[in-house]
Amino acid sequence: MLKKVLIANRGEIALRILRACKELGIKTVAVHSTADESLKHVLLADETICIGKASATESYLNIPRIIAAAEITDADAIHPGYGFLAENAAFADAVEKSGFIFIGPKADTINLMGDKVSAIKSMKAAGVPCVPGSDGPLGSDEAVNKATAARIGYPIIVKAAGGGGGRGMRVVRSESELISAIATTQAEAGAAFGNDIVYMEKFLENPRHVEIQILADGQGGAIHLGERDCSMQRRHQKVVEEAPAPGITPEMRAKIGARCCQACVEIGYRGAGTFEFLFENGEFYFIEMNTRIQVEHPVSEMITGIDLIKEQLSIAAGNKLSIDQSQVQIRGHAIECRINAEDPETFIPSPGKINQFHSPGGLGVRWDSHIYADYKVPPYYDSMIGKLITYGETREVAIARMRHALDELIITGIKTNIPLQKKIMADEAFAKGGANIHYLEKKLGMGGH
Repeated sequence: MLKKVLIANRGEIALRILRACKELGIKTVAVHSTADESLKHVLLADETICIGKASATESYLNIPRIIAAAEITDADAIHPGYGFLAENAAFADAVEKSGFIFIGPKADTINLMGDKVSAIKSMKAAGVPCVPGSDGPLGSDEAVNKATAARIGYPIIVKAAGGGGGRGMRVVRSESELISAIATTQAEAGAAFGNDIVYMEKFLENPRHVEIQILADGQGGAIHLGERDCSMQRRHQKVVEEAPAPGITPEMRAKIGARCCQACVEIGYRGAGTFEFLFENGEFYFIEMNTRIQVEHPVSEMITGIDLIKEQLSIAAGNKLSIDQSQVQIRGHAIECRINAEDPETFIPSPGKINQFHSPGGLGVRWDSHIYADYKVPPYYDSMIGKLITYGETREVAIARMRHALDELIITGIKTNIPLQKKIMADEAFAKGGANIHYLEKKLGMGGH
């Protein structure tokens, strides 16, 4: 097993990694910015190093400083968490070239899956179902582009190969809009991502967002931990996640899960990863792979009893998977509400000092967060301050527990989105299960705060 891990992140995920390391007897190094010296995991780590100013570019995104911190503290490995440098192939490469273990996939795997065009190509080769599309970058021949769109069938969506986070995409509903939409998206992509390559694919009107969690050891072993439904979104940002996804049968799960595992073996994947799909009319359509641990990993842990971070650490140490697919049992239901420091009506971030704090408890309640009373939420980073997860033997029990837990959760001094989460938990369409990815935005847009 690893002896010392440097945690190249902050907030709740850094604390989550520290807890897993402590359980395994691994020493921890917390790197932090000048704004984060009072973070919970910084106070608990074996060693701490300040790597720069509050701005992420001068601290959590500064590759030389993170590697220097690993050298000074004699760490074995670096865990990137999610966000920041977690899916940065140059970082993974620099970590390994400097003699440390990167807790995640190899740099070439991150590159392969980070480019949407190469990712789709490799998934098709592995038999993973994909959205019908242009099967590669669009050229400058207008007639060819029109023919491609006609073959796919309108509506289509033009997407930037280097895009992400909901940027660099445009929906086209008729041929008359096509050529100008391609040109505009190319120009935007070039300006935003330094890469003007675009492709097109079928636009699904009312899909759900269903993703498969996998673990692979890079030695021919790969398992899946079932699926999550992350359809409750606002501006392409997930708000509520749950596992398993309502309406997905064990047969559907086994089939799509096996395809994802096969793909992992074929691309030599190492670590935890997630295959994201749009799901419509009983069909899965691959959209992208996240080559890291995700925010919503706890719901998969709750229904399988498998600690994903501990598995990541074990795989990084060179071990094979500790379990095979037959040992993965999916039981009950779990829901996660992201708790953000933001105005629940306008969604404007609300940093500042937390005056009172009380965490919820009881059977089947999990609170993953770094906050405490008197903690100051800095204005420099993502607004998420915690994740409230509930588990129940049925979905109804998990929702009932979430309603209680949200009532018990007290955070004063700053604004939070707890009122929004309470409204989602009381919503009839959510209670039924299976709402699509546009549902929450439409509800909010109609003044349904």
